[in-house]
Amino acid sequence: MSEITQEYNRAADQKRLQFITDAVSSRFAPGASILDVGCGNGVISRHLGGKGFQVLGIDVSPQSIARANELNRNANTRFEVKSAEELVASGALFDVVICSEVLEHLQDPDALLRVLYQSLKDDGILIVTVPNGNGPRELLVTRPVLAMRESNGWAWKLIVKLKKSMGYSGTTVQSAADNLDHVQFFSRNDLQRMSAGNRFRIVRFGKANFLEDVFPFSFITKKLPALQRLDCKIADLLPAGMTGGFFTVWEKHK
Repeated sequence: MSEITQEYNRAADQKRLQFITDAVSSRFAPGASILDVGCGNGVISRHLGGKGFQVLGIDVSPQSIARANELNRNANTRFEVKSAEELVASGALFDVVICSEVLEHLQDPDALLRVLYQSLKDDGILIVTVPNGNGPRELLVTRPVLAMRESNGWAWKLIVKLKKSMGYSGTTVQSAADNLDHVQFFSRNDLQRMSAGNRFRIVRFGKANFLEDVFPFSFITKKLPALQRLDCKIADLLPAGMTGGFFTVWEKHK
């Protein structure tokens, strides 16, 4: 396992990275241009740069871009603090645009998708990954935690104390951004509607995991990678609505 793939120490993250890598490599040869939007700490960008692709990672979080630059060892991979709207004004076009674990954080995801359409070559692909808004983790962990925080009652205060005692910083291996809240909860049908509404079509679909990151299972699976990998394989056998996340490849609708 490479140093970069080890940064993703969860099987579900490694599976997502492999899906993205396969989607890019099956269509394009090394040297193709890639835009990684909301790149965070640059794990995906650096991984693809290491395979010979020309990668630009952008993020509006200065902390994340600083971390990405600190870890970058590839001359063909660069990072900038920049929004997608700023980039499209330059007229740059890319063979591949990656939007991984980003749309769920946006108040208006359609606005970003319209911008990404303009940044993508006509024969290019857009890779979108998002949590399943009705999946096990979002239903059993994310939504209840957000509701408790909103109420600011005893349950939320207890969670805050527990997180601090366990060394939880609020950041992830994916991003050092200050705010990682989910404000959108997408179903598979939502993705289909969004793609069609923004002149795309989904041509490839994959699933993430099942229960490995849902409390209390997460306490066990965190220490047992083999169980995480098994959980990812189980997700592939279950209906799409039961997976923890969606991996998709989009093409421009011609």
